[in-house]
Amino acid sequence: MDHLRDPKAIYEMSFKIIEKETALDQYPPSLRPVVVRMIHACGMVDLTNDIAFRGDVMKAGQAALAAGKPILCDCEMVRSGITKRFLPDVELAQCYLNDERTPALAKELGTTRSAAQVELWGDAAEGAIIVIGNAPTTLFKVIEMVEAGHMQPAAIIATPVGFVGAAESKDALTQSRVSVPYITVTGRRGGSAMASAAMNAIALGGQQL
Repeated sequence: MDHLRDPKAIYEMSFKIIEKETALDQYPPSLRPVVVRMIHACGMVDLTNDIAFRGDVMKAGQAALAAGKPILCDCEMVRSGITKRFLPDVELAQCYLNDERTPALAKELGTTRSAAQVELWGDAAEGAIIVIGNAPTTLFKVIEMVEAGHMQPAAIIATPVGFVGAAESKDALTQSRVSVPYITVTGRRGGSAMASAAMNAIALGGQQL
């Protein structure tokens, strides 16, 4: 079978197709590379119908990385999807889901491990980038903490996926008093790959590779 084999050429052609088939003019220039990578991760150019944002996620995220702030992930799949060579420090991407303290805390609070881990972030969440690609309960908890003044991250990437709570959690974000820059995908669509792709776009500063 005759097909393209050069990785760089595949990337370049993919991005050209996305840019040709997608209405990107509705987004500020700094956000377009993030949107393109999110679409690249799922193959759906109509994703633009559901992307919502507030503030400059690219600028806020890059400032956080430059300051050595952590990237707090809701699950290991998101953390694994973040390309470490793009980061100034590979240790910046963190996940507390499997921390030995998390199961007991989740039981005590009567919630999921995904939500309970937010309590363990503590001071690490100040000025951090929060990346949620799986668990709506994590997003609900983050919104609650930010609105209560207990947490002030630099940016939020929120693409929890699924049929129970996913759409509702993202609606809660867009309707919230949260002033933190964010990007999200309303509705049921989302996923870890999409969240990681958005983070990678920020780490790259809009560059393709």
